[in-house]
Amino acid sequence: MKRPSWDKYFMDITDLVSTRSTCIRRRVGAVVVKDKQILATGYNGAPSNVPHCLDIGCLRDKMNIASGERQELCRGIHAEQNCIVQAAKNGISLKGGVIYITNQPCITCSKLLINVGIEKIIYRNPYPDELALQILKEAGIEVEIYTEIE
Repeated sequence: MKRPSWDKYFMDITDLVSTRSTCIRRRVGAVVVKDKQILATGYNGAPSNVPHCLDIGCLRDKMNIASGERQELCRGIHAEQNCIVQAAKNGISLKGGVIYITNQPCITCSKLLINVGIEKIIYRNPYPDELALQILKEAGIEVEIYTEIE
């Protein structure tokens, strides 16, 4: 039995984390790793103790808002944001970490990941936000699109 590469291992965990998502439009999972150890996980969904879109419907669908636009009109917290919150609640620094994400981060998450000190982002699926990629490049954050060639 062949062991998976570290990237495959952590991306597979990211996929599992995404199954907890309560977003109707897109299930996103994220895992922050440092020295091959998981520091935090997160998935997209409404804040704690707030009704989820799965239960009450999607405000963005009702308002016909396109993906990647008007992110403030959403009940959900992004997976990357939930990783940062989880780490903060537990006193864990993400500085120097690598984040694995099922989807490319948006501009807001990109800015947060820069400021918490993430050094590398590995994601599988694109997201319609070119500014996010531009700002990550300007900040010197390594960005890699994960492709399962194993």
